Amino acid sequence: MGTWDTGPFDNDTAADFAFTFDESAPEDREGLVRATLSRAARARGEIEASDGEEAVAAAALVASQCPGGEPVTSSFGPDKVLPVFPPELRAIAVDALDRILAEESELAELWDESGDGPRWRRGVTRLRAVLAPVPPPQPDVLLDR
Repeated sequence: MGTWDTGPFDNDTAADFAFTFDESAPEDREGLVRATLSRAARARGEIEASDGEEAVAAAALVASQCPGGEPVTSSFGPDKVLPVFPPELRAIAVDALDRILAEESELAELWDESGDGPRWRRGVTRLRAVLAPVPPPQPDVLLDR
């Protein structure tokens, strides 16, 4: 795995995904992100590391448009303007990240074997939290009858 750090675009596969994104026609970019996330979310059995790396990058693009999301500033990320992603992509991205963090994930296995595994997991978990924030607890309201 050609990896230099734990960020979403800090590996060769994610950088290649960003290049493909930039080379795609503007009207095809959302579809590329959707297909990448769906492939990871629907994977059966072990998800391959390369599919996981692309999906983490795609999830970072979607998360960048969410409240609390961070803009993609990596020099290895896309240079082109992002389309406005529809809200339903958030759920697909969450499903993809859940699969990537699961036991049957080659990418998670590779990271867990490295010293940076906990830091990588924290970064992916942060992305997931931006995509699916936990609503604040609601006070119990008693209704008079």
